[in-house]
Amino acid sequence: MTKVREVAAAIEAFAPLGLQESYDNAGLQVGDPDAEVSGILLCLDVTEDILEEAARRSCSMVVSHHPLIFRGLKSLTGADETQRLVLRALRDGIAVYSAHTNLDSTRSGVSCEMAGMLGVRNLRPLEPSAPDAPTGLGVVGDIEPAPKLAFLRKVKEKFGVRALRYSAGRRDILVAKRVALCGGSGASLIEKAIDAGADVYITGDIKYHDFTGYGDRILLADVGHYESELCSEHIFSRIIREAFPEMVVYFPESESNPIKIM
Repeated sequence: MTKVREVAAAIEAFAPLGLQESYDNAGLQVGDPDAEVSGILLCLDVTEDILEEAARRSCSMVVSHHPLIFRGLKSLTGADETQRLVLRALRDGIAVYSAHTNLDSTRSGVSCEMAGMLGVRNLRPLEPSAPDAPTGLGVVGDIEPAPKLAFLRKVKEKFGVRALRYSAGRRDILVAKRVALCGGSGASLIEKAIDAGADVYITGDIKYHDFTGYGDRILLADVGHYESELCSEHIFSRIIREAFPEMVVYFPESESNPIKIM
């Protein structure tokens, strides 16, 4: 049978750990690398519901985008949620592997997946990991010219956004031609998107003062952190199914956005 370390190697061949940001903690989070994998449950965040679903479906491995262990653990007593989840994973024999900013920065990573959902082509990184490198955070590319509001409606539909937040300040953009995207919290790349000549920048977690400070220079669209990164599960699925065609891989039934809208 396939082992945990083999699944990890397949993911890291696609998204090398060396691409992760210095603050990140991608890689095997919990479990024995030599344990056999009976099935894999994919997710964005590791939660109590995810571990319960993994156990119910007889999955001995969970692959997530966001790391379960992000900061160092000084004890393992169940005193907080992270510790409780680690203890439950160990108790149930579930290995947890995470690919975070390395999956964001790799070629054909999260931002590229987002771009594919909207038909954006001729992609290049917004913030290359090295000069002229094909890897890096965010992407920018071209689309068939589309009226601004029609394009925003397409964004809303493709990402399943209930309430799309966008900047009202840039009134001269009537047609979208060049689009920049970044999964997760990408507000730090707004100026990069402007410098790249993007008409529209799509990301999550845009603050009020980002809208007021940059909204007259670029059309900003906030699809939400959760919504922008759900596509990571499809990337994981392709990697694993290609490397291990017989492996049972599940998309989660118990996953939900931790942010609710009334």
